[in-house]
Amino acid sequence: MRSLVLEAPEQLAWHDVPEPQRQHEREAIVRPLAVATCGLDQPMIYGLTPFAMPIQLGHECVAEVVDGPETFQPGDKVVVPFQISCGACPRCQRGQTGNCASVPALSMYGFGPLGGDWGGMLSDLALVPYADAMLVPLPDGVDPTAVASVADNVPDGWRAVAPALAQRPGADVLVVGGLIGPIPLYAVDAALALGATSVTYVDTDPGRLAVAETLGATVIDGQPDRSIGMWPVTVDGTGTPEGLVATLRATEWGGRCTSLGQLAETGALPLFELYTRGVELHIGRAMVRPSIPAILDLVAAGRMRPQLVTSATAGWDDAPYALLEPTTKLVLHR
Repeated sequence: MRSLVLEAPEQLAWHDVPEPQRQHEREAIVRPLAVATCGLDQPMIYGLTPFAMPIQLGHECVAEVVDGPETFQPGDKVVVPFQISCGACPRCQRGQTGNCASVPALSMYGFGPLGGDWGGMLSDLALVPYADAMLVPLPDGVDPTAVASVADNVPDGWRAVAPALAQRPGADVLVVGGLIGPIPLYAVDAALALGATSVTYVDTDPGRLAVAETLGATVIDGQPDRSIGMWPVTVDGTGTPEGLVATLRATEWGGRCTSLGQLAETGALPLFELYTRGVELHIGRAMVRPSIPAILDLVAAGRMRPQLVTSATAGWDDAPYALLEPTTKLVLHR
């Protein structure tokens, strides 16, 4: 079968690789139908991340079941979470599905050696080791191309606002965009769907600002600074230590700030200032599987609109060329 491989920076090619085989009744074979780019895919492609190559690409995926447990029928459409999880270990039971104790640390599709030997979703077929725990049926009437990112980026945006809004229903939310690309936009969408009174989005990218406004946010073109005020719930999507500090300083006393991602090894924080104001900071990878059913229900009801974040689509065979074009969110489809 074919699998798309990142051989070296900006070098993409289809490779012939062995077809996956079921070895256990818990496993499923799926055929990817729609695969979206994550905020890390293009940096990987351009050699801007520390991830070793070669990499079988693709980890945001809606697929159809080819063969699997009795709970699934061939042809069933499912969201495939990008993180491998058994659903039964103590970590999975606590909702830490990205830290599953049944598989090696950081097990995930589409990240090459970093994620382990799971392959990528830009392949003819893929193996899902714990089908009943991982796969989430696609609701009737939902277009696979609209929700491919529910496998990763949409839950990443969701977790940035859902816990805080559960504690503070109706709170005003500040989302700061930047290097994390589309994920802050999904945080905007999730916050409004979950009942935030208002969402303000700060960025310097005209395309992302336009999408945020379409989603219903008040937009500010510029960098976060003290002039934007203070907010009970904030989201840092800048991807830089400096941006995180600015977002923390825009978090009101006793507020909650979530950092969506950092690749910098170190960075200075205004610790005494944060201590005296009692700011809660959450930083870490998203645990995507637990939130997927709730997100799909909101999409089916028309309350979340992840398709508005999609900036480009392309056919499956065009993937090696389409992935080299700069874009916020690309969806490849069969």
